[in-house]
Amino acid sequence: MKNDFAKYLTSFFQEYLSGERGVSPNTIRSYSNTFTLLLNYMDDIKHLKADRLSLEHITKKTVLNFLDWLQNSRKCGNTTRNQRLAALHSFSKYMQYEDVQHLEQWQEILSIKIRKTEKKSVNYLTVEGIKLILEQIPTNTKSGRRDLALLALLYDSGARVQELIDLTPASLHLNKPCYVTLFGKGCKKRIVPLQDKQILLLQKYMLENGLDKDSRNLCPLFANNRGEKLTNAGITYILNQYVNNARKINPELIPDKISPHCLRHSKAMHLLQAGVNLVYIRDILVSYF
Repeated sequence: MKNDFAKYLTSFFQEYLSGERGVSPNTIRSYSNTFTLLLNYMDDIKHLKADRLSLEHITKKTVLNFLDWLQNSRKCGNTTRNQRLAALHSFSKYMQYEDVQHLEQWQEILSIKIRKTEKKSVNYLTVEGIKLILEQIPTNTKSGRRDLALLALLYDSGARVQELIDLTPASLHLNKPCYVTLFGKGCKKRIVPLQDKQILLLQKYMLENGLDKDSRNLCPLFANNRGEKLTNAGITYILNQYVNNARKINPELIPDKISPHCLRHSKAMHLLQAGVNLVYIRDILVSYF
């Protein structure tokens, strides 16, 4: 049937991913990018416009050719290829039950294997390295005090960057027992205890910015100058300012490549070095290992 691809793709995003599975906005964005690329491929290479696509065009051969196009023409690596394949696998799993008459077609796509990727070595900072970076943050400016509260919490909680971005004052419980509630991949919730110094930083920061008021409970905990959520790139920029200054003081303590995620790795390593049980580390960081 003509245009049935558009019908089922819309249902896949609006009803299945958002409604039934409740996947995160990041996953939906990633899957959306995959199908945008697929539509571009079908248009540019197969000369099939989006309004002419039907389910019969989405075959194992088409998917394999699309993945090859990503790697050969767009110079994508195996990691990106696997991410795009994951989106197509998810759609095919959905279609198995929506289009049972062509079950074999969807199972053939599901039979496409992911490619092995080279595991990168994990960068992490020593406790001294973390301290050196935090010492570079000026506390005599409002933005500096925000940056200190932000980066200290990123390390102390072992949060992913997106988890930190999504925090609101309501995510914090600053009366004993003190903790932060994080929502990770797949909207999985976990509660992470906070140290006393971190609690004081957050209390002062929230008081200064009026975030202790009930009316501000659902505002971004960390915002830019326009009051909007910080972005991943914004947090990376903030961190790199202080990383660069710390590296000038003691390059041996600061690895060449540092990202916000490195603070998460560092927290896990420091807990491990302190003799904390692996089960506990797993529970507070979820899918780190």
